[in-house]
Amino acid sequence: MKSLQVAQTPDPENQPDKTDQVSDKSIVIPNKHVTIADSIKSEHSRFAAPRIPTDYSIEVQETTYNIHKYPLISKCGYIGRLEAQPQHSNSGNVLKLESFPGGTETFERILKFCYGLPIDFNSDNVAALRCASEFLEMTEELEDGNLISKTEAFLTFVVLSSWKDTVTVLKSCENLSPWAENIQVVRRCCDSLAWKASKNEPTDEDAASNQDSWWFDDMATLRIDHFMRIISAIRAKGIKSETIGKCIMQYAKRWLPGMHEELEGVRGYGYGKSNLQFTIFSMNKQESTRHSKEQTTIIESLVSIIPPQQEAVPCKFLLQMLKMAMMYSVSPALISDLEKRVGMVLEDAEVNDLLIPRYQYGDQGIMLNMPNSPEDCTMQDIDVVQRIVEYFLMHEKQHMQQQQKSGKFNISRLLDNYLAEVATDPNLSITKFHVLAELLPEHTRSFDDGLYRAIDTYLKTHPSLTDHDRRRLSKIMNCEKLSLDACLHAAQNDRLPLRTVVQVLFAEQVKMRAAMQEKEPAQSGINSEQEGNQTSATIDIKTLKTELENVKSKMVELQNDYFELQEEYKKLSNKEKPKNSLSLGLNWRKIKNSFHVKPTGGETRDGQDTPASPSHSRRRSAPRRRVSTS
Repeated sequence: MKSLQVAQTPDPENQPDKTDQVSDKSIVIPNKHVTIADSIKSEHSRFAAPRIPTDYSIEVQETTYNIHKYPLISKCGYIGRLEAQPQHSNSGNVLKLESFPGGTETFERILKFCYGLPIDFNSDNVAALRCASEFLEMTEELEDGNLISKTEAFLTFVVLSSWKDTVTVLKSCENLSPWAENIQVVRRCCDSLAWKASKNEPTDEDAASNQDSWWFDDMATLRIDHFMRIISAIRAKGIKSETIGKCIMQYAKRWLPGMHEELEGVRGYGYGKSNLQFTIFSMNKQESTRHSKEQTTIIESLVSIIPPQQEAVPCKFLLQMLKMAMMYSVSPALISDLEKRVGMVLEDAEVNDLLIPRYQYGDQGIMLNMPNSPEDCTMQDIDVVQRIVEYFLMHEKQHMQQQQKSGKFNISRLLDNYLAEVATDPNLSITKFHVLAELLPEHTRSFDDGLYRAIDTYLKTHPSLTDHDRRRLSKIMNCEKLSLDACLHAAQNDRLPLRTVVQVLFAEQVKMRAAMQEKEPAQSGINSEQEGNQTSATIDIKTLKTELENVKSKMVELQNDYFELQEEYKKLSNKEKPKNSLSLGLNWRKIKNSFHVKPTGGETRDGQDTPASPSHSRRRSAPRRRVSTS
């Protein structure tokens, strides 16, 4: 046990006058000279060199102070009342001050104040001094300018006028319960901070993006009960819900660090149920229990003060809070409230946010515990997502006129992508997959490509499904809502039942026919626009087409002549050579005439050259050389 002795000794030879100055370690009292000597410190005790014998002992947190009764009784009403009681006076026992606010450090400052020594007030010690002075009843009735009035004046005129000092005092009140609450120090600090935050809230959006977080970091350092009181006071002053939501998110980021970290192995699916349970981190049981209680209190408190407006916090934050609430097994009513809040803004969610593993905080840390039921033995908590989608449909039905159509399509894409993610879990039963896939009405999906991808992924992960189960899954999607690319893929997919493949082929033909019909009106419309603006290039194209048709007809005639030539050649192959030559000459002239070949000079039937025409009389035609056949 520690002890501190403060003694008084008379010094008749050097008796000071009443007007003498007071040194750092002495105070002038009529007929007395009180000296607090330098302490001689050791590991277990502290002693002061005695001059005047002490007559009182007080114990604070296992430290005993041997002091003089008069300085304390003159300023501390609590000590005076105890001395007035017979059982305490002249007993010689040590007075124990149980649960003294501020501990030994604060009590030593009060001793200096009682002995008349100067003490410094600052934002770190003023709350403890205010609570201790209230504990000892150091009121103005005993002495003007007593410690209660001095600390009150410092709090009112110095601390509460400064944001930084107010935050410091409020943080120091965390170890001064319940005294700081009873004397309204906490309330006054919270009200002051709320007033300063609401007064300096920027109204312009551009300024708000840079300035509305200037007080978030300071708020995030406070204890959760103090933080809630400030947020409640801020809401009462009419601050925007978005600003309050950002402050809550900043606080959660500091005190719930696990909500922004994805657990390792959560998305890795194993085939054995024994490897679906593992520990993320571990700690001893006492630390784990204390940590779990603190985190549970913070989660429940933050969820309770989230503004009801949908724009207050994003859907991603709500889903993160939902994961933390399930991890620490908070009350089912709070989890249900979070699920409803998520369902109201589900169209803003992402697939990764909906992947909620089945983890739980135990005595040895965060563990993934799988249920005993084979159908529920999945890595992801499918039931939570199912309830969220059901809440979304209920909210949509209640607000049908305000609901936008794009939101429905966003939900269909979101759910289809989620189905594709969880379909890779080999422990996901076909019943759960089927129920989740049929949650949305058929009209909410404009295309079934995402649903087809999810079904195909499930069939690929579960190759042992029976034909009945395959047909059961394939009936979920509408083949008429598949795109042309999806139809081409499904037509070659051997995992689909034959009946579904036939339906896909039929839908593919219908889509191709419709695509062709859409192109024909478009082409006719283009031609009608160009008819009024024909150019010489269009006329040339038509001319070339006509000539091409003529060439084709001549080619047909040439082909017929060629066949006739072959027949004649076969008949005359055994006859005389002159006859053969004459026949060949006649057929050769027929072939040339089919090509409109104009000879330079006339030619007789017997092969002799004829005179040129009058129009070519000036040119002499070259005689042809006849080649005789041997």
